[in-house]
Amino acid sequence: MLNSALAIIHDEHRSLSAVVHGLKFLVREMREKGAKPDFKLLWAMLYYMDAFSEKLHNPKEDAYLFARLRVRTHEADATLDELERQHAESGGHLRALEQALGELEAGKPGGLEAFAAAADRHSDEAWQHMALEERVVIPLAKQYLTAEDWIEIARAFGENGDPRFGAEPDHEFRNLFSRIVNLAPPPIGVGPPL
Repeated sequence: MLNSALAIIHDEHRSLSAVVHGLKFLVREMREKGAKPDFKLLWAMLYYMDAFSEKLHNPKEDAYLFARLRVRTHEADATLDELERQHAESGGHLRALEQALGELEAGKPGGLEAFAAAADRHSDEAWQHMALEERVVIPLAKQYLTAEDWIEIARAFGENGDPRFGAEPDHEFRNLFSRIVNLAPPPIGVGPPL
């Protein structure tokens, strides 16, 4: 179960990273090459990052992975406190990113630079957050969690079927992720070129 649970967690991180990377790519194209913003795609990406993280990924980390690790050791307490704080604040950070995108779409002067700065900030935070989980939490979890813990974590993260999209409530995320890939230009998706 350890391998199954870890594969699911890593897969969810890869999905989130792919969307964040796509956002950074689109912002760079707008800044450096004058590409027109694809607001439909940008809003879909922000919604995916928010809904996927807030509804699916972060709550499972807090309730299962982090909680089980806290039971087994106090070695990770400070890191887990920081990660849980970041989870709690992530919704507000995404609201700021959405606000900046709305201002860009409305044509506010300086909107592109404000959105680009917010996207850079969000991307850096997301990658640092996931890196901290994978560099500190996962190794400690491998060291301290029991087989029973890993069974519970694997179940919580959706061991059966696609871990991101296996349950009916998660169906929207599969469709949204596919929509993002179909809207996004190469090299981040299969949509029309910029």
